[in-house]
Amino acid sequence: MNPTAQVAASLFSELTGASPDSIWSAPGRANLIGEHTDYNEGFVLPFAIEHRTYAAVGRRDDGIIRVASTFDPNPVEVAIVELSALFGGAAGEAVQAGSVPEWAAYPLGVAWAALARVPNSAVTGVDIAIASDVPIGAGLSSSAAIEGATAAALDELWSLDLSLLDMAKIGRTAENQAVGAPTGIMDQVSSIMGEYDAATFLDCRSYETQPVDLGFAREHLSVLVIDTKVKHSHSTGGYGERRASCELGARTLGVSALRDVTVADLERAKTLLDDVTFRRVAHVVTENQRVLDTVDTLRAEGPRAIGGLLVASHVSMRDDFEISVPELDTAVSAALDAGAVGARMTGGGFGGAAIAVVEVDKLDDTKAAVADAFDRAGFVEPHQFTVTPSHGVLRDA
Repeated sequence: MNPTAQVAASLFSELTGASPDSIWSAPGRANLIGEHTDYNEGFVLPFAIEHRTYAAVGRRDDGIIRVASTFDPNPVEVAIVELSALFGGAAGEAVQAGSVPEWAAYPLGVAWAALARVPNSAVTGVDIAIASDVPIGAGLSSSAAIEGATAAALDELWSLDLSLLDMAKIGRTAENQAVGAPTGIMDQVSSIMGEYDAATFLDCRSYETQPVDLGFAREHLSVLVIDTKVKHSHSTGGYGERRASCELGARTLGVSALRDVTVADLERAKTLLDDVTFRRVAHVVTENQRVLDTVDTLRAEGPRAIGGLLVASHVSMRDDFEISVPELDTAVSAALDAGAVGARMTGGGFGGAAIAVVEVDKLDDTKAAVADAFDRAGFVEPHQFTVTPSHGVLRDA
């Protein structure tokens, strides 16, 4: 058994005095390209990673849902009939914010959203013990991993007969309403529906997905994650402000979402929008096109040809969307100076991680160059590690 799965199983046993009925897991994700396009009904190209969250679960003979986690020594329990009162507000608004710890709002929110989607289900109480090796706050979607593992486990325990897309939608609802983070559906789809050795090309309007072969192993390339250790939170700060700017831009331009604005439309948009809103719009519009171009380039030329698109994405996030931080800029510049094929910040921004596509035989030199650049800048030493495209939700035991 995977060591982190064993931790979840042991935590479950400590909680209940019994073995779990099953253990399910879901991965974090790295986004190759396509940032802040998902909630604008655009295109994204993420891939699941091998770092996973495990949920050990078992039935109870009452109507209580109890969650425990390595994140917090104190379990949280709620009567299933009380979930609606806890989380039943408007989208993006956690009605009883602060009434449960934020980590517990993810699995509890998934339970609430699942029952709202399948309202006539006959359910029992459940214990859930969670352990994870997905870095938290690094832009690798540790939250979607919790949601995916919990949704898959409850689908089995409660016989909900959910599709993978249903689980992704439930995870997004939990994140939006139970936690109050106004994110799109990219993270959940990537975590739940990922495939080995491929990225997931997602149309966030139609929810159509296509696997796209990455060819990193074939081309002797690695994906280096540079976790800056600058923590962020999607439920606070500038993420919601950026989303509001995008919605304002769409309304002003007379479209339902920025997905409907093309690069050719930007000249007209500049005459209608204030400078800040225009730059936010410009990022989303050009980023959508970069995703499409990256998919085409991967299929036609392979991964060594996408470097310029990755760099252009980072510049757009830095200058137009203004969600980078000095540590992320330093990580990208240092990796490129060391010979990386391409590099960009990944995730929602304001901290977190950058990714770099690096020749395998240049990996150690690239890590050293990044560490040296951080040291010279006076930054905390980053956590650097490689990731490989992995599978989505799995039953581990």
